[in-house]
Amino acid sequence: QVQLVESGGGLVQAGGSLRLSCAASGSIFRIAGMGWYRQAPGKQRELVATITSGGSTKYSDSVKGRFTISRDNAKNTVYVQMNSLKPEDTAVYYCNAFVMVTASSAYLALWGQGTLVTVSS
Repeated sequence: QVQLVESGGGLVQAGGSLRLSCAASGSIFRIAGMGWYRQAPGKQRELVATITSGGSTKYSDSVKGRFTISRDNAKNTVYVQMNSLKPEDTAVYYCNAFVMVTASSAYLALWGQGTLVTVSS
């Protein structure tokens, strides 16, 4: 069984920084795209950033220039460095990964359990 486990959330003041990590564990043959999404209270889940296995990245306009996504393929881990945090960044952050468990299986879309980021003004 493959699972994604996030860490690094917490409370930070506006202008501060946090780094979130998400590690995939279990029987893994290959991981394709990985990413971070967030869901604020009363709002729909939205894209934060994604990264391909080759390192190509994409960001939402709201975090571009402040957040940096990266991954360590050897550790099956994706990170997001969040700088210049704003109160509107407050949300539960979820990681996502497309995982192939064997050479002949299809990719599975997996989600982590979420980690809360709270930015105080």
